[in-house]
Amino acid sequence: MEVKFLRAAKSRLREIWDDTERTWGESQADSYVRGLVDAIDEASNSRHRWRPVMDEVLPGVYFIRYQRHFIFFRMLAPDVLGVISVRHESMNIPMRLREDAARPVDD
Repeated sequence: MEVKFLRAAKSRLREIWDDTERTWGESQADSYVRGLVDAIDEASNSRHRWRPVMDEVLPGVYFIRYQRHFIFFRMLAPDVLGVISVRHESMNIPMRLREDAARPVDD
């Protein structure tokens, strides 16, 4: 299955990389963001890992967890998974996810 990172998700990954690099260095930032991307690649072929977002405003949105982050996505086409956002567990996830889901799909 093809995985497409939407605008908000790309922005979140850059923010995560920047924050991680400032705190733990470039190598750790590369490793952590690579782990996030690998987790969604693995999940794209493992629907049993998907958990639905229980919010009527976000139908068809699912998530998986990678360490301290939640990765949110939905099917864009039968063979295309669209990653909407990546959010840290300490954030106000419902509010932030709605913001990210409302952003345009592409740059």
